[in-house]
Parts: sequence; structure tokens; C-alpha cells
Amino acid sequence: MAGTKSLGELGLTAQGGREARVTGLSVDSRQVKEGHLFAALPGSRMHGAEFIQYALRMGAGAILTDREGAEIAKAELAASDAALIVTEDPRQTLAYSAALWFERQPETVVAVTGTSGKTSVATFTRQIWQALGRVSANLGTMGVMGDFTAPLAHTTPEPITLHRVLREMADAGVTHAAMEASSHGLDQGRLDGVRLDAAAFTNFSQDHLDYHANFDDYFAAKAGLFARVLPEEGTAVINIDEARGREMAEIARHRGQRLLTVGRNPVADLCITSQRFDATGQDLRFTFDGKPHLVRLALIGGFQAENVLAAAGLVMAAGEEPEAVFGTLPGLVTVRGRMELAAKRDNGATVFVDYSHKPGALASALQSLRPHVMGRIVVVFGAGGDRDRLKRPLMGEAAAAFADVVIVTDDNPRTEDPAAIRAEVMAGCPEATEVGDRAEAILRGVDALQPGDALLIAGKGHETGQIVGSDIYPFDDAEQASVAVAALEGRI
Repeated sequence: MAGTKSLGELGLTAQGGREARVTGLSVDSRQVKEGHLFAALPGSRMHGAEFIQYALRMGAGAILTDREGAEIAKAELAASDAALIVTEDPRQTLAYSAALWFERQPETVVAVTGTSGKTSVATFTRQIWQALGRVSANLGTMGVMGDFTAPLAHTTPEPITLHRVLREMADAGVTHAAMEASSHGLDQGRLDGVRLDAAAFTNFSQDHLDYHANFDDYFAAKAGLFARVLPEEGTAVINIDEARGREMAEIARHRGQRLLTVGRNPVADLCITSQRFDATGQDLRFTFDGKPHLVRLALIGGFQAENVLAAAGLVMAAGEEPEAVFGTLPGLVTVRGRMELAAKRDNGATVFVDYSHKPGALASALQSLRPHVMGRIVVVFGAGGDRDRLKRPLMGEAAAAFADVVIVTDDNPRTEDPAAIRAEVMAGCPEATEVGDRAEAILRGVDALQPGDALLIAGKGHETGQIVGSDIYPFDDAEQASVAVAALEGRI
């Protein structure tokens, strides 16, 4: 990464043919330094062009925006000697310019999208690579993990942060990276400019309708990974067990991408033929190229088979030999907060923590837990505030349909009234017990466990805080479960 680059080197053309030397990139006017390119992007609440005046005062040498942004800051721009770049899609333009500015990324990069399973697939992909001796990391909801670690504020960071992290990973010797591709990130072009070898699609169900206009808009955002970001010579790893998966496969096929399918459908390339469950994991039988394989997975939940094979497909698509890949699968360990065994009662009952905070994900988690449980399933869950309200009663319905005992509690209420959120969830499960305090709800759930039962604490997974209003209070579901078991068993 050079100290400065010309606009031309960043793939940019300024109005009037102006040229400028850029010393850095910024999307926050408070971080602008002398000679920076400031990207004034359209937003849902206000346009970033409102901050152009501040960026210019901080010494910005170039401004990237759209026509609306140029009009908003017309007076300030006219009085400035900064170069002005106006494009139809400044977000995508910034992504490509960020890639050119930071120059490097790990040699092999793959991405995964879908309503659920992104973190697990990305993490399993990284674990397989590590087992094969590759220096690797995965990035997404839980930050950057693996042979390089760093915090991230978003599942898919904005382009400047994303490409900076990819550069830092490459400089640290990371050769293989797996990243989560959120619908927000895809819709806003954050991944554009990342050079992908392969991409995976896991599944599709309701979520993020507070951001996307409807299901089709949500699906179109995810489809952008294959329709736009993954190059034509890339490989698409698609779970074809549902209609939207088959639709995604057609998008990839139409682009000319190599297709590697996953699922229980007999036509799938990586086809699940049978599973056998017990209290600590499962045996998985699948076929590839007509040859059967049997592996032991220390993972809870039938859906993990699809996640594991999607990860295996990504690694194979990136050049590793199938037999070597399959040999690593027994060593995979669950992602923190994803069907994680958090505690066990003296009577043999188990407590699991899972991140499922969407109707489909909660239903899948409960259904997948059932074969591992000889007794009843107890579930403790809630719904987040300031998020899609339509999914709340659907989550209640999922809990009522697939659990034996249901306790509705607070998740992250944020700025909403917690009682109002619980009421909307309870509309889908009116027979449930309502316990607002999450710690008390977990204690009650643990106390209800009889021999052979299991408790699923859903919604927050790996999170270590609970968001109430604008404050974050320390709270860890797994830790609370351990404390509850210890208290009830008389260990504390």
C-alpha cells in the first residue's frame, strides 16, 4: 500500500478531469486527514453529503458521492478546490477503490451467505484449512478468528474496514480466509472488490424485513453474492434442499459458475444419506462422486451436517483434495454460542446455548435437538427490540410447535418496551410462561429439567452483554446456565 495514490490508480475520474493525490480513505468526516478521499454515501436517515463541509474543513482532497450528494453540498464544493467524483453507485465505487488502495488480501478467499449458518460454515471452513496446515482465519459476526484475530463492529464491515483487515491478514501471513456475507453488506456493496474463489448459500427464511422491503428484496440482496460478487470462474456451493436454494443455483449456473450442490436431495453432489444421533454428537453418512463416506461429528443438531458439508464444499472448491478434506471433519468443534453444550445437571439433563433469533432458525434448532434428547425439550427465548417485529409471533409459534416447555423472556430489548416485545412473542405461544428477567428465566428453565430433558437457551448465543436502552449490561447465557446449575445442585 503506497503512501499516496492518484485518483486514476483508484479507478476514479473526477469532474473536469481533475487529478489529485489521495493520502487515505474515510467515510467518517471526523476521521478525515489532509488529502483524504471522503466518501459521502446515501443513508436511510440522512445523506452523508451533509458532512462534506466538515470533511473539507479537515483537509479532504477529494469527495466521492452521487448526484444527490453533489447537489446537497453544491455551495461547499464550489468554494473548494477538492476533486469531485460523482457516480451512480458510490458505495460500490468505494468498495473497488478500497480494494485498490489496500492492494492485498489473502491468496484464497471464500464467502458464505444465508439466513442461518453463516458463522458455523465460515468457522468450519477455517478449521478444515487449519487441519490441512493452511494459515487461515474467518471473519464475521464474532470478529476475526483463527490464525489472525481482530474485533469487528459488523458481520460484513464497510469496505474501508474490510479491505484494511484483509490487508492486515495478508501481511500477517494468512493465506486462506472465509468470510460471512450479510444481506445488508451485500445490498450495500461492501464485498464488491473482494476477490473470491468460491461462495456458499446455506438457506433462506424470514429475517431483516425491518431493512428489506419484502422477501424478494431480501433474497435479491443475498443473490448478489453470486449474481455480482463471485466471478464467473468461481465456484458456487449451494444447499438445494429448498426452492430458494434451487433458484440460487440457477443464478450461479446462468453466470457460468461451477456448481457444487449440498443437501439431502438425491441429486446433490455432497448428499446426506443418513444420520444417527446421540447425546454427544452424530454419525453422518454422505456420498460424493457416487462414493459413500461415514464420519463422526462431535456436533449437536442435524442441521450441522449441511453446514459441515457446505464448508467442505468451499474448501474443495478452493483447491483441496476431497479425501483430505473429509478426513478433517471428525475434528470440527462447534462455534461458541451455536448449539453449545453449556452445562449438565447431575440427573443427566443438558443445557445448550444457541444464537437462533429468527423463526426458521429457532424451529431448526429445536427440531435438530430433538433426536439427541430422550425426555422433554425446554426452551427459553425472546426477541430483540428495534428489529423486525413481524417475526416475533412467528418465533412464538416455532417454540410452541417444537418444544415441550416454553418460557418467553427478554432478549436485547434495546429502546423498545420489553413487556410489549414479550406480548408480541406470546401471541404465537399463549400457553408459554412469561418471565421478563432473563437470568430468572434461565434459572427456571434449568430447575424444570428432569432426567433425559434438555434446555435450549436461544437468541443471544455468544453475546456477552444485554442491550437495554442504549446501555449494554454484562450477560452471558452460557455463564448464567452454569451458575444456575451450580446453584440448584448445591455447588455454590
